[in-house]
Amino acid sequence: MMNTLRPRFTLCLLLALFLPRLTRCEPTPNAAANRLGINLSGLVDWNTEHPFVDVFRLARQWISQQPGQPWGKGPGLEVDTQGWVKRLEPGCFAETPILTGGHAPVGDYVCLYEGEGEIQFGAHSQVVAREPGRIVVHLDPRQAGTFVQLRQTNPEKPIRNVRVLMPGFEKTYRAEPFSPAFLNRWRGFNTLRFMDWMETNGSKQRDWADRPRPEDATWSVKGAPVEVMVDLCNRLQANPWFCLPHLAGDDYVRQFAAVVRQRLDPSLKVYVEYSNEVWNGMFEQHRYAEAQGKRLGLGPKERPWEGAAQFHARRSMEIFRAWEQGFGGRDRLVRVIAWQAAGGAYWTDQMLLSFEEAGKHCDALAIAPYLTFMPSPEAKGLRSDDVAHWSVEQVLDRVETQALPECVGWMKEQKAVAAKYGLKLVAYEAGQHLVGVAGGENNELLTPLLIAANHHPRMGAIYTKYLDAWRGQGGDLMCLFSSVSASSKWGSWGLLEGADETGSPKFDAVRAANGR
Repeated sequence: MMNTLRPRFTLCLLLALFLPRLTRCEPTPNAAANRLGINLSGLVDWNTEHPFVDVFRLARQWISQQPGQPWGKGPGLEVDTQGWVKRLEPGCFAETPILTGGHAPVGDYVCLYEGEGEIQFGAHSQVVAREPGRIVVHLDPRQAGTFVQLRQTNPEKPIRNVRVLMPGFEKTYRAEPFSPAFLNRWRGFNTLRFMDWMETNGSKQRDWADRPRPEDATWSVKGAPVEVMVDLCNRLQANPWFCLPHLAGDDYVRQFAAVVRQRLDPSLKVYVEYSNEVWNGMFEQHRYAEAQGKRLGLGPKERPWEGAAQFHARRSMEIFRAWEQGFGGRDRLVRVIAWQAAGGAYWTDQMLLSFEEAGKHCDALAIAPYLTFMPSPEAKGLRSDDVAHWSVEQVLDRVETQALPECVGWMKEQKAVAAKYGLKLVAYEAGQHLVGVAGGENNELLTPLLIAANHHPRMGAIYTKYLDAWRGQGGDLMCLFSSVSASSKWGSWGLLEGADETGSPKFDAVRAANGR
């Protein structure tokens, strides 16, 4: 068997190395020449993109368990500043789920760790080999993940620095931490927006000491360290788009900017935005902006959302000044102020850009011009109970003949506002927005219909028209939302469903448009 496998392995290796060059004459994608970016999906255990070869980076924080008690109701865990368990109470253990979103490779994963104790694994696993500091475990995470369980740890030398490496990456993970498939997927995109990677929505980070660090046990709690995001952008030659936490002080911003200045390839630009969707009442950052607006006497008392918009404008200007101080100027800086695409020019013009002359201190106005299709139980003409009995073609007809023209109208209107202030019009998020809302998401017939519409070849053709319309209206950078994620009743946001996919109508249309 060894004699027959070795030539086959050698042939596969040679093909993997040289076949792309032999069969494709096209040059390496030039990210700087393209005007499409991507919002990367969040770093959580149910992530289906698997950006890192060390899958433990996306594990949850340790969960305390005690036999005989409800799940997760063990005694409080004593952890160090990086999130590693320092000791376990007698009869208790700690565990954390990994790879729960599926779409990960089947094979022998290598678990490395430091310290003394015992690590076990949950369902869909079989330990192949074990020695101090190293475990080989066979995992089948195609449909569901497993648990990494800390059964024992020596308080004098506790287990820490746990890594769970995908098959084949034990020797290279330090120098090459990103999955090759992940890198290839987004090579050629102009910009990576890190809103979800930074855990922006509802962030608790205030001071620089609160930031995520490369040595943290997991990056699913605070988000990705700035060093990791910059490293990724350097590898892909893609511009970073950072969303600074809404509670962050000026010192946080300056120090963040200083790290970027020190590490980022000097040929790349930096997009800087204050938080994310401060206009959106569902997010903590909006409630914070409203409270600050009231405290500062901004906007009419009877319309606190206007005070929130004005605070957003003011704080954005402060963020930009602090960034310039830490970054050493504005030469490679794109100062972004973002607001809602719909609702007319009143908000972006009168509430944001004209307030305290904010328009003079920005470089780009950002909107999210989604193709909006949101059935709900009470929506006039789009009742979820009615739409659930439509055909896929009916859904796509509605998207193409009504949602698309409506969206183009928003683009045109907001482009005029941006031009008034000499700003670029960019999209912080974009794409289809087919999702039930206000109870519509719970319709068991609606969800599979909307997922089917997203998978239909015609969706790709609609995306092509949509992207062409953005360019035709003078739009600049557009960051699609989002990279890779599984569809559910909460939406079909990913261009792909999982890391094991190589194409879809949406993804293929975006890739084709990015090369034009």
